[in-house]
Amino acid sequence: MICASRRKWKMFSGIIADIGSIKQATDRDGGLRLEIAVSALDLGDIQTGDSIAVNGICLTVIGHTADSFTVDVSRETLNCTEGLEAIGEPVNLEKALRLSDRLGGHLVSGHIDGMGEVTGFADLGESWRLEVSAPRTLAKYIAIKGSITINGVSLTINQVSGNKFSVNLIPHTVRMTNLKHLHAGSRVNLEVDMIARYVERLMYTQKEQVK
Repeated sequence: MICASRRKWKMFSGIIADIGSIKQATDRDGGLRLEIAVSALDLGDIQTGDSIAVNGICLTVIGHTADSFTVDVSRETLNCTEGLEAIGEPVNLEKALRLSDRLGGHLVSGHIDGMGEVTGFADLGESWRLEVSAPRTLAKYIAIKGSITINGVSLTINQVSGNKFSVNLIPHTVRMTNLKHLHAGSRVNLEVDMIARYVERLMYTQKEQVK
């Protein structure tokens, strides 16, 4: 999935700025035109062509008001992501990084690698443990103490077993994101750490050079 925008690269940090909601969804050539309402997100500096991550998905703004923005989403994107089609659906929002911004999470591209399924969400008292089953094709990129993005939220992996992993959520993360609404069986958008992908590519290239 490619994030189309007026600049070549858009990056995010995985630090959610607001929980918005899908206000309107209009069919458009098989895809959807979405109007997304915001509450705390400041749209004063947003221009047409800028990018906003919605549930971790990099989308291009085609219009906005003081309290909402509009994006077009292709059917291909809808087929490989979760959480963009239901009116009233709460969505995590983050504007693209500026060069002067702090990187509080990790570098996130906004290109979803696959959908995972929640297998457990337990209140531990001081925190919550979220357990997710990832597509097996992504398992090789998931490592203990590595980073992963779930619905646009930058998180640290605590445990890994095959293609299943778990993360711990502090109360602030639960309060400030839509992860609070998850339960066993929920589908979530996953983006693996891009550094893992670059390492894989480097190792592959080295092997090819040896042959």
